[in-house]
Amino acid sequence: MKGISKSSIVAAALASWLSPDSGDQREAAMAKRLDRLSRQFEKLERDQVILIEAVALYVRYFLTVSTPVPEAHQDAARAQGKARYTQFIEQLSRHLMRGQSLIKDLHEEISPDADSFVKVDEAGMAAETSP
Repeated sequence: MKGISKSSIVAAALASWLSPDSGDQREAAMAKRLDRLSRQFEKLERDQVILIEAVALYVRYFLTVSTPVPEAHQDAARAQGKARYTQFIEQLSRHLMRGQSLIKDLHEEISPDADSFVKVDEAGMAAETSP
């Protein structure tokens, strides 16, 4: 900093630290940061609930509609499964490299307000809230 001595900076910092209002200012700053962290955590929690529910629904659907593969076709089915998985990973990589988010897209499609979405109770179970 030009024109300001180091000792004046230190003196101002000490005066601020030792002033009677400094405790209130620090407390307000901490409360603001904690509020921000709480909102971020709630968003992560909501996104996790969406992800878990989506995977669970997909698995249930897949297991319901899938028929067992006959023994004679097992090798071909494994090869096709491996190729599909490789294609899935490549598509996922491209999607992530573009910075896209399916969760964000889903939020934008349904655009819920914070109070009428899904809340997680203390036991970690999702509970739908009614608007």
